[in-house]
Amino acid sequence: MLIVTKFGGSSLSWEAQFKKVKNIVASDPNRRVVVVSALGRRQKEDNKMTDLLYLIAAHIRYGVTYDAMWETIVARFIAVKEELGLSYDVAGELEELRQDLSQKSLNEEFLVSRGEYFTAKLVAEYLGYQFLDAKDVIAFQPNGTVDLTATQTKLQAAVPDDERVVIPGFYGAFPSGAVKLFNRGGSDITGAIVASCLGAKTYENWTDVSGVLMADPRIIDNPVSVAQLSYEELSELSYMGASVLHEETIYPIRSLNIPIHIKNTNDPAAAGTVISDEDLGHPQRISGISGKKDFVSLTIYKSQMSTELGFLRRALAIFERFKLNVEHLPTGIDHVGIVISGSGLNNQLDDLVQTLKEELNADEVVVKKDISLITIVGASLIGCSQLTASIFTALAKSNIGVQLIAQSPREVNMIIGVANEDYLPAITALYEELVS
Repeated sequence: MLIVTKFGGSSLSWEAQFKKVKNIVASDPNRRVVVVSALGRRQKEDNKMTDLLYLIAAHIRYGVTYDAMWETIVARFIAVKEELGLSYDVAGELEELRQDLSQKSLNEEFLVSRGEYFTAKLVAEYLGYQFLDAKDVIAFQPNGTVDLTATQTKLQAAVPDDERVVIPGFYGAFPSGAVKLFNRGGSDITGAIVASCLGAKTYENWTDVSGVLMADPRIIDNPVSVAQLSYEELSELSYMGASVLHEETIYPIRSLNIPIHIKNTNDPAAAGTVISDEDLGHPQRISGISGKKDFVSLTIYKSQMSTELGFLRRALAIFERFKLNVEHLPTGIDHVGIVISGSGLNNQLDDLVQTLKEELNADEVVVKKDISLITIVGASLIGCSQLTASIFTALAKSNIGVQLIAQSPREVNMIIGVANEDYLPAITALYEELVS
């Protein structure tokens, strides 16, 4: 019975956190495979290790000195080694890397991956586990997607039933051996891939909160955590901005129904949140509230649009041509609304509107900017009229106007569009009405 256990940067921010990690791993012999992020920030003033490495790569690219940043990195790793009494020659490997940095041909992704690499080496020695380099087991195809078949073969060969290993997250390798990074937050994905390929009973994700919070703690003071979530509920919350797990994390393990257990390294006795497709009852009214700002809504009006075959396809093709991802599609008989992220427009809005008018022969295209989308997630949300009424009552009490409404066909979430200036008051009002 294997448990794959992933520790984020906050769980490895300084030496005392390493000791917590060791106690957690030692408390269950099934925690045989550990995936780690790079050292996290000890305090708000610290830079993240990955950010520092990206900055160094940029400095090298432009021929700018990076000595101070490099010394910060070296000091952090050496402090961990010395405090924990480890023998790993991290200083020597760092010096070898420094010598390689003089070559402008040095692969940037290789450099950035060293945060996880050095952290994993330290953790492996401290736990008494074997170090297993992610580049040897996480296989990418030439097009940049993960080759799950090759990865499974490599992992199963490298991790026999009695082996105990630490694997750095965030990267793997192309067939050529060149290091390839995941997107930021990719250590979560590494853990999920490893759990899937090894057929783990559970994938644990240890962080600095006691499970998935029902709202952003930067907006709501001390939001409560949710005990249980479905994979789909987690996907909706993550996609709409909840900083729980990387949104791609669930895909490698969902088909195998491997539960994800979100736990707190600083409070390991706390129940945390279990994410699974198993029906666990959902005692809470909703599962969470999350959102994002700065969307743009374009509403295309055309008489008898609903009878015009292929109209929506042609409209969407225009957005694709402009390389704009469509987020939502609220529709009516003679109009269709298309919601996109404002960050991707790149000064194309005027051209986009003109193209829509000309190619669709539209009567009018109305643009609304600075829209925030807020999602309220819950498995029984849509079927409960009382709960739906509470959502709009909460917004009305706070005098917040609703600019759009979208509903998931699977009935696990409702999306409300409000003005950017109403984003924080709306989330506060919804939380107080639905959770408090």
